[in-house]
Amino acid sequence: MRVPLGTIMGARSGDKGGDVNIGVWVRTDARYRWLSRELTTARIKELLPESGVVTRYELPNLRALNFVLHGLLDAGSMASTRHDPQGKALGEWLRSRHMEIPDVLL
Repeated sequence: MRVPLGTIMGARSGDKGGDVNIGVWVRTDARYRWLSRELTTARIKELLPESGVVTRYELPNLRALNFVLHGLLDAGSMASTRHDPQGKALGEWLRSRHMEIPDVLL
């Protein structure tokens, strides 16, 4: 079923200099297996096309992934002209993006 990612995952985001971190997590092992397979750096670039260079870190013991979007805020939040200059809303924006999620995970 095509639904918002937020249907099965939580997210939190923020900035460090010009970079934005997005941490995402799920509540079950089955959802984590799906998430870690499907939410790749390439998929992040599709869902958030402004993201540029993306690094992914896996935290399986927390059923979580962390993505660093390098340079998204240019020289940092004080220099950024983005609507969300600190990257605080980017996690919720990612949660609003739609993907095909197996019915069994919903």
